[in-house]
Amino acid sequence: MKLIVGLGNPGYIYANSRHNIGFRVVKALAKELKATFKKDKSSFSLSARAKTAKHNVVLALPLTFMNLSGSAVKGLLKKYRIDLKDLLVVCDDLDLECGRLKLRPGGSSGGHRGLESIIASFASRDFARLRLGIGRPLRGKDATDYVLSAFSRKEKEEVSSMIERATVCCSSWLTKGTTETMNIFNSRSTKNE
Repeated sequence: MKLIVGLGNPGYIYANSRHNIGFRVVKALAKELKATFKKDKSSFSLSARAKTAKHNVVLALPLTFMNLSGSAVKGLLKKYRIDLKDLLVVCDDLDLECGRLKLRPGGSSGGHRGLESIIASFASRDFARLRLGIGRPLRGKDATDYVLSAFSRKEKEEVSSMIERATVCCSSWLTKGTTETMNIFNSRSTKNE
């Protein structure tokens, strides 16, 4: 069994924020797989189960707020008896230009509080993460306000395309694994192909 977790903050106020792009991708994947989210109290998440040609998969959206994502992910892995190597975390990234995707098999948090929480919960960096570019704020603007803001009208088309590509990337990760999927998606441009 595999687990794909989208990171974000719960609540309507954050729904369209840059920080919630991970939620949006996992929701799009659930729609594609015809999976329905249900509240999962034991893992402080919304979760949905689905089947693909190769794997059973759990899709999840933590309800713990970004900085406490680790407790939700830990609860999900325990409940479904999933190994850390079978986890993919989908999250925003300030250091990637808007619309760019980057899949990695592990590594540091890059300053992302949700990833920091997950790394701390497992004392391990060894889980795959799909980073979604949201760009950086203009010089002098606060990063916290920026990640909690909505995408501009100009960015929305690029973001819509990124969500589509990220959904395909997640599906590829399920069937082909991290390395092969990295080779396909990390080299692609940010524009529609």
